[in-house]
Amino acid sequence: MTAKWQWLLPTVCMLMSACPDDLPAKPDPSKGTVTGIVLCTDTGKPARFAEVQIVRVQRRNANAQGGAADFESDSAITGLDGRFTVDNVAPGDYYAYANLNGYLNLERGIDFKRLGPTASDDDQLIDIMDQWKDHLVTLTVSAQHASDVSIQIERGAEIEGTVTYEDSSPAIDLRFQLVRKSSEGKWVAVGESSGNAWSLEERSDGHGRFKISNLPSGEYKVCALLPVKLEQSAPRICLGGTYRRKNAASVTVTAGESRGGADIVVPLTGMHTISGNIAVGVDGRAPDKATLHLLYADDREEARQASMRKDGSFVFAYVPEDEYILQVTGAQSTSAPTQAASPDSSAPKAQTPAEVHHYLDKGTPLAVLGEMNDVNVSLIEAGEAKPVTQ
Repeated sequence: MTAKWQWLLPTVCMLMSACPDDLPAKPDPSKGTVTGIVLCTDTGKPARFAEVQIVRVQRRNANAQGGAADFESDSAITGLDGRFTVDNVAPGDYYAYANLNGYLNLERGIDFKRLGPTASDDDQLIDIMDQWKDHLVTLTVSAQHASDVSIQIERGAEIEGTVTYEDSSPAIDLRFQLVRKSSEGKWVAVGESSGNAWSLEERSDGHGRFKISNLPSGEYKVCALLPVKLEQSAPRICLGGTYRRKNAASVTVTAGESRGGADIVVPLTGMHTISGNIAVGVDGRAPDKATLHLLYADDREEARQASMRKDGSFVFAYVPEDEYILQVTGAQSTSAPTQAASPDSSAPKAQTPAEVHHYLDKGTPLAVLGEMNDVNVSLIEAGEAKPVTQ
């Protein structure tokens, strides 16, 4: 999950200011206090050591420059009695919710990409709260007053299964991707992967068994990922013995249900390596950076993504036989500044500033039937280079 959403994640009690054994904060007369209890709907008992989040959403002011929304959050951990206290909370209107393993988790019940990549962070945060509104408690905080709330958490659904290789040995330490069918009938990713963060933290154990918990009821497709460094680069094998999410078998779970039988078999043959080089210019040098996307040729669904290496080379391992398009995007180079020769050796030499060269995106069709170790892509510069700005 990206840094901008870190306040959505459960946190470790010892890192937080609201752990039950912490000393109370010094009161601030300009702020208020939030107290409350978290209860489990399935047992009626206190939710012990649950993480509580309160999120302030200040509605957009049409007269404010840029119409920006102001988001603040704070958190606490419940005690053995299920109660919590958050001191020194700025006055305003808040949403409150709680996370506890085994119960519904906000991160797994929303579509982070519903608004599209052009939406602002503010719009996305408002949309997240809107998607989860049925599980939020509203409260108002006033200076020098305590606002008491009761939060109920619902038992989440679970999907269980095993991952084995086709020789029946357990597939150990594999990660997973999950997609859920939305109310509009679209398949949306569960969680958010970005950078080094993975959308799901679960891994298969030493026997190849796995359990994905804290899910809302609904229809899901589950895929196992071979262990690589980044999720977007990982080879994917989905339930139903397919490499493609659109062809995967689905699993439907109801609220609080634990559904087993999501068993995935990882093939040991029929996968190949694609490797090669990216070059620009007449001398065939490598750009400074570029991103490679391996797309299925029929509908351009992204199978994998990789970054170009510093020497211009790239590699996709464990690629199943199929028709693909290798798409190169975001390629650019920065030229070093140069000094022009001067006829007067005593005069200061004029310096040409460094320039950024951008290159046109390029798609190359690939029919993968075996090893492909010499896929070379030449890029064309897009317009004039631009000086580097400081």
